[in-house]
Amino acid sequence: MKNYILAIFLVIGMVNANAQVKTSAQEVAPELVKQREELKTLIITNYLGIKNSLVVSDSKKTAAAASEFSANFGKFKFKKLTLEEMNAATTARKSIKELADSIAIAPSINEQRKLMEKLSEKFWVIIDKVKPENMPLYQQKCPMMGTTWVSNEKKIENPYYPKNMLTCGEVIAEK
Repeated sequence: MKNYILAIFLVIGMVNANAQVKTSAQEVAPELVKQREELKTLIITNYLGIKNSLVVSDSKKTAAAASEFSANFGKFKFKKLTLEEMNAATTARKSIKELADSIAIAPSINEQRKLMEKLSEKFWVIIDKVKPENMPLYQQKCPMMGTTWVSNEKKIENPYYPKNMLTCGEVIAEK
């Protein structure tokens, strides 16, 4: 009988401990979600910094934004993916970081633009994973040149040919 009563107290104690752990986890989860959303926003802001610096043909700002993008994108952890999706996302992250790092050290604005074309294509493929809540993003394309980029607004500002074709482009996808 004593063993039975002791077992009941142990079970009650374990249930109580689990309830406390769940409460602690529930309190931490919103903070982690907030931090993740802030990192997503930072990554998109860094990407847009690269794009916008190319629009104004500022090689130094482009390099700085690319460096920040690479650093912040490297901190991002993919969640809720199958093993196959995780492998693809990890490969994409490595490639995107390498392109951003190359933009940061590229010797000319024209080289930065060439690398940005590749980065933009690869980034759009995983954009759903890094897009912050309530932030529409648009894939835009210059139909004359076939180049694409990501923007947070529908207004066209072509980062590849700003002198001659600043407004050449169209929205081809939205997320």
